[in-house]
Amino acid sequence: MKITAAVIHQKEEAFKIEQIEITEPQANEVLIRVVATGVCHTDAVARDQGLAPFPVVLGHEGAGIVEKVGVGVKHVEPGDHVVISYASCGHCENCLTGHPSTCVEFNQLNFGGEMEDGSHRLHQHEHELSTFFGQSSFATYAIANERNVVKVDKDVDLALLGPLGCGIQTGSGTVLNKLRPSFGSSIAVYGCGAVGLSAIMAAKIAGCKEIIAIDVHDSRLELAKELGATLTLNGKNVDVVKEIKAATGGGANYAVETTGVPPVVRQSLQALRPLGISAIVGITPEMSIDVHNDIMVEGKTMIGVIEGDAVPQLFIPQLVEYYKRGMFPFDKLVKFYDFHDINKAFEDSKAGITIKPVLKISEITN
Repeated sequence: MKITAAVIHQKEEAFKIEQIEITEPQANEVLIRVVATGVCHTDAVARDQGLAPFPVVLGHEGAGIVEKVGVGVKHVEPGDHVVISYASCGHCENCLTGHPSTCVEFNQLNFGGEMEDGSHRLHQHEHELSTFFGQSSFATYAIANERNVVKVDKDVDLALLGPLGCGIQTGSGTVLNKLRPSFGSSIAVYGCGAVGLSAIMAAKIAGCKEIIAIDVHDSRLELAKELGATLTLNGKNVDVVKEIKAATGGGANYAVETTGVPPVVRQSLQALRPLGISAIVGITPEMSIDVHNDIMVEGKTMIGVIEGDAVPQLFIPQLVEYYKRGMFPFDKLVKFYDFHDINKAFEDSKAGITIKPVLKISEITN
């Protein structure tokens, strides 16, 4: 079947809207007409650094309507509204114990460019195109394994929901699934993009008494305050560690570090109180840490978290329910773009103009 997709042929080039071909869904796979898809920083990294083999169709925060199902699919059917999340094998120890985001085959399934059986579903001029995150949702249609697909209520705007599959799931899940802050505790969130602001909303749901937002853009700090932050700090203007320790009486209980900036990563550790925990979710380069002073001497913990340690089929419907109740207003992060304006969406995201760009691919017709 001929479809339209945003194709990247080589590193660091602009997206090109082109016609490609998609094959029929195989066993346990689902063909989805993509309604909208979020733009995530990981897509930009994949474009510029080659996380998946080129040529590739990126996009990994898709939302759409099931068009067709392959043999063995049990949990969705044509007409269902779905969010597409990350790929996992479903049978390794981590998957079987409720941690599919640390699937032992995660890298191959999400960045290897192939489907689980080693074949390709996307082609152009008889050449194979790589699939990204088991979905490649920068296209009018996508094929994903049933394990990637999450059925959602039809009474919520489907075009909004794609970012729940990765960025928003990552921020909120890091708080609600991994850190699980105790009621009345303190948390510092470094970086007020979509991931950080999702963590702030989750911290409010969890009942944190002190929710401290750190960023270098005042406009984002204002939104953080609106979404639940009790204190905002502009890292360009203040000593972040000193201010957090003063505000919390010795340091935060928890931190979520989303920026991947080495000095900020160290701040997230240094501003903790003894026995505090910092969760690292940003893509961070090689860096130096004073293990004795920054971690060991006060019994602190530094952990890495992927995809909010979420089981998407369980967690995403919970987020939708919180949204419907007015407790998780992630729509305030979203700005819609036409699919053909994909390069503009990436530019606005990089410039900080838009927190969470979402590309509208097609209309909802059922």
